[in-house]
Amino acid sequence: MSTVTESVDVEVPVHTAYNQWTQFEEFPNFMEGVERVTQVDDRHNHWVTSVAGAKREFDTEIVDQLPDERVAWRTVSGEVKQKGVVTFQQLDATHTRVHLAMDVEPSGVAEKAADLVGIIDRRAKGDLRRFKEYIEDRGRESGAWRGRISPG
Repeated sequence: MSTVTESVDVEVPVHTAYNQWTQFEEFPNFMEGVERVTQVDDRHNHWVTSVAGAKREFDTEIVDQLPDERVAWRTVSGEVKQKGVVTFQQLDATHTRVHLAMDVEPSGVAEKAADLVGIIDRRAKGDLRRFKEYIEDRGRESGAWRGRISPG
């Protein structure tokens, strides 16, 4: 299992960064290799990805979500095994630190090779950089879901 940790500071208020992150179906706009995310319900998403030429489909469950603070998830089906949390820290009225911590278990030969050469880490860093560009260029979120999902 590999652990990925990356952060990026974005020039938007914490509620704007958080609100945009909860728009899971827009992830393909800034996440490399994410072809599609379908939000099934408040807790569940279905993903279609392509990493190092390997196409994967899997389902995730939001296990903890607190507005303006964090979104934590885990996979619940499919070949991809991962869990993680994205946290949002208000730096001041117009700046937010977005921090990603994720545990990934590469499943196939291509994913294991990608992990060994640091592609997973670089992809996460790039995804956060592209999120920064995406939200700062927009200047506002495209939507929001501010419900609370409690662990357990």
